[in-house]
Amino acid sequence: MKKKNGKENLIPIAVVLAVLLIWQLVCTLKLVPSFMLPSPVDVGKALVSDFPLLMHHAGVTLLEAGLGLLFGVLLGFGCAAVMDAFPIVKKALYPILVLTQTIPPVALAPLLILWFSYGIVPKVILVVLVAFFPMAVGLLQGFESADPDMIRLMKSMNASRWQIFTHVKFPSALGEFFSGLRIAVSYSVVGAVIAEWLGGFVGLGVYMTRVKKSLSYDKMFAVIVLVSALSLLLMALVKIIQKYAMPWEKRK
Repeated sequence: MKKKNGKENLIPIAVVLAVLLIWQLVCTLKLVPSFMLPSPVDVGKALVSDFPLLMHHAGVTLLEAGLGLLFGVLLGFGCAAVMDAFPIVKKALYPILVLTQTIPPVALAPLLILWFSYGIVPKVILVVLVAFFPMAVGLLQGFESADPDMIRLMKSMNASRWQIFTHVKFPSALGEFFSGLRIAVSYSVVGAVIAEWLGGFVGLGVYMTRVKKSLSYDKMFAVIVLVSALSLLLMALVKIIQKYAMPWEKRK
């Protein structure tokens, strides 16, 4: 397996810098009105000037995303384990899981706010819903990809279903678990912002609605940059945890 050299790592950085440069030129030459598209410099200034306030709102958003992600992972893990253990449950639940993904989160958020008021509960529930599916589907595929010969060997040694699960199926599903977790992490932050955007008292979504009403689009872009940065940081954290949880992958 070839290792990535430094030049390959610089390619995405160069692309991002090129996009930012073109964006700045478009704004400097007034090809697009500034109230419609603020320049990267203006977005950076807004990010710096409102940084303490943004951090206050970001803390609430991360709390909602973290709680929702935790419950979503636990629920997805349990659902995948049950569907793997009982095929009839899989036949009954899997089509419903797929059907739930046809409902956009932005349509669910107003209902959750109507049912559970404007507190943290509807935000956490929405994050659970968006994080649950990638975890459940990814883990189910991981459980089903376990080596059948190893399972038969364990059964020949009178291993229990729990022993087969912990020693064969769960280790084989770790790769899919972390793949689903990376997706769920990014969805969790976006889901929390959507729920806050449609109703709430504090959070990055609430901040966006306030600056939108004042036509401060540079601050709206600053929130977008911050949400993207938080999602990337959380995904990087998941990747680091995966390296320690799956040391055999590093040897490959």
